[in-house]
This record gives sequence, C-alpha cells and structure tokens, in this order.
Amino acid sequence: MPFRPARLTGRKSLKGPAGLSGPQYFLLAGSFLIPLGSFAVLPFMSVLLHERLGMGLGAVGVVLAVASFVQFAGGVVGAAVAERIGLQRTMLLALVVRTAGFAGFVPGLGHPAAAVTALFLVSCGAALYLPANKAYLVHRVADERRPLLLSASGSALNAGIALGPLAAAPFVLSASAGLFTAVAVLFAAITVGHALLPVEAPDHHPEEPARPKDGVNDQHPPRHRQKPFAGLPVLPFAVTVLSVYVFMFFQHYLAVYAVPRTSTEFYGLVLALYAVLLVVAQPLLSGRIARMPYPRALRLGFAVLAAGMATLALGRPAALLAGALLICLGEIVLFLKNDLEALARSPRAPAVVFGHQRLAAGIGAFVSGIAGGEGYGLAERSGYPGLFWAAVAVQCALLPPLLIRTLRRLRPGSTTEH
Repeated sequence: MPFRPARLTGRKSLKGPAGLSGPQYFLLAGSFLIPLGSFAVLPFMSVLLHERLGMGLGAVGVVLAVASFVQFAGGVVGAAVAERIGLQRTMLLALVVRTAGFAGFVPGLGHPAAAVTALFLVSCGAALYLPANKAYLVHRVADERRPLLLSASGSALNAGIALGPLAAAPFVLSASAGLFTAVAVLFAAITVGHALLPVEAPDHHPEEPARPKDGVNDQHPPRHRQKPFAGLPVLPFAVTVLSVYVFMFFQHYLAVYAVPRTSTEFYGLVLALYAVLLVVAQPLLSGRIARMPYPRALRLGFAVLAAGMATLALGRPAALLAGALLICLGEIVLFLKNDLEALARSPRAPAVVFGHQRLAAGIGAFVSGIAGGEGYGLAERSGYPGLFWAAVAVQCALLPPLLIRTLRRLRPGSTTEH
C-alpha cells in the first residue's frame, strides 16, 4: 500500500532543500521535542525519588534499573508490534502511553507507588516508540544516507536533552506539579502530530523478492512470522550491552553526585553543554565513524569513556563538566557505530535490528542500575564517593577486551572484522 495522502506528505516531489520528506522533517522535529519534555523530568528522578519521596538509594537503584530495562529491552516488543501493525501506528500507540505516564506524575508527587507506576508507563512508551521511529526515519532510504539521517536524529534528540534539564532545573523541586502538567500537554500535542503522519509503504526482506501485486506468491512468510532473534548480530549486541552498562552509571547517578556539590542549575548546565556537543559533533563525525573499522571504534570509544569517568572522580565543578564532555565523545562513537554495525551485519528489517539493540541496551541499563545503586551507596557511606567513578573507569578499560576474547572463544565467527 503506498503512502496515503495526508497533511504531512511524504511525496518525493515535495522534498525539502536537504532532500528530506515532510514526514522526515517532522520526525526530526519530534526528536527534539520528545527529549525536551522527557529530560525536563527523567534526569531528576533519582533526586525526586530519594529526596522528595524519601526512598532509599538501594530502592531507587532497583526502580531505575527495572524502568531502564523496560524502556530498552521492551524495544523487542516494540519491534514485534511494529512488524504487526506498522511503524506509524506503533509510534502513535507509544505516544498515547507515554502521555498518560507523564500525566501520572502529578498525583505521584505525594504517592511513591503512583510515581513509580508513572515512570514505568513512560518507559513502556519509549520501548514501543524508538524502534519504530528509527525504522520509519530510514524506511526505503539508501544505505549511504542512513548515517547522516541517524546522526541528525541523534543531534535533534540531544538538542532537546540540552534544553530540557536547563529549563526544568528551577522548577523540578519547587513547582513539580506544573512542570509535569506542561510536559503531559506537550506530549499530547506531539501525539496529535503523529496521527497525521502517512502510513509507511510495506517493505520486504533484503533477501526475498517483493510479492506480486495479485498476492499469489506466498512462498515467503511475512516478517512477523520469523523467530524474534533470527539474524541477531552477536558482537554489536554484546558491545551495546557493555556500552550502555558503563554509560548508565553516568546517566543514573551523576545527579545525586553533582547536585549536592554544586546545584540543580549547574547540573542542568552540564547536561545542556553535554547535549550541545552531541548536537554539533555527531553529524560532523558520522561519516568518519561510519568508515572507521569497528575494532578501532571500540578502542577509541571505551578509552574516552574511561577518561571521562576518571575525571568525574575528582568531584570539582570543572572536573564534572570536563568528565561529562569526555563521556559525550565516547557515546558519539560507540552508540552510532554499534547501530550501524548491527544494521550492516543483520539481514532483518531495521525495526527488528533496532529492537535487538534496544534489548541489549536494556540488559546493560538493568545491570548498571542494580550495581550502581548499591555501589554508589557504598562509596557514599565510605566518605569518598569519587571512588565510585574510579571503579567505573577501571571497568571501561578492562571489560571490553575481556568481552571480545570471551566471544572469540565461544563464537569464533562473531568477532569477524568488517
């Protein structure tokens, strides 16, 4: 079924000066607005749960671990839903769920159970949305244009991340109800916009011919009948688990480390500058990262992450900023390269590949949340919380070669260089 006419049309004749269709422009705008609303709230969850609602750090770690696992690992479910009902419909369903989650934070301000439920709804919405969103963005796009599109989406996303915490920092503790209401209204408006997107044209496997228009050829089953993990590229999957595992220590616990030593405003500024660097550097580096051999990208990315975590251990405001910017560079290399490598190595449709990658990220985030809650609590009780970041830096240096050697022994073909 071809794209149906809609107010946001995807016809080739109406592409903009950058060669993008109307739906692609809208999705890039959404990639800015969605994290703008999300990161007005989510980076402060550890502070809200711990200080506002009185939850212990161990309990906060478990909640964040489970929520992260749902958000990321649920991408496999999101990919399966997208294969069954389509990319546009999956994005719409996801945004309805996520809007309900942000609205649920308002009553959750006085009830920990309601706040945790709202957080899980937001995580479920993200799990459904992200694989379908990336797949819709690169749907029927030539391979050579995918790095630029994915990096442009990442830049738009991180521009939203830059402004979200900075704008919300003065209100997150003093005017939380108004902040959550505004975010819920923003997501409701974004949901309406997605309802106007055209339904994507059907696609078929790279290894199977398109079906005849009369529908007679039934030799190739539709995608949703394949096994969920068929064609899983082992090395990018495993490296994504590890990348997200070490990165999420920064994502989850920088707030409880930085805010007491500086302020919510300085923490918001750090996240803003971090995201600005992503916005500027990721598209500029996307071509070079795409051409970089995978082993070299892994060495570079994890080395920069280790340097950033070690810098955070110093604890001073300048060190917090410098460490965050180093971690930003490591994220640019590892996250984009892992996605591109997974797309290149897998025969599956992009939505399924991104679903697999989200599952890998969920596993890493879950383990990070569980280990981080207890680990950071232990370091804090010792009186030297900087030791937590030093321990993460050591893991960034030692775990990648150990992982690759283990995979080489268990699955000799999984680490073949491309």
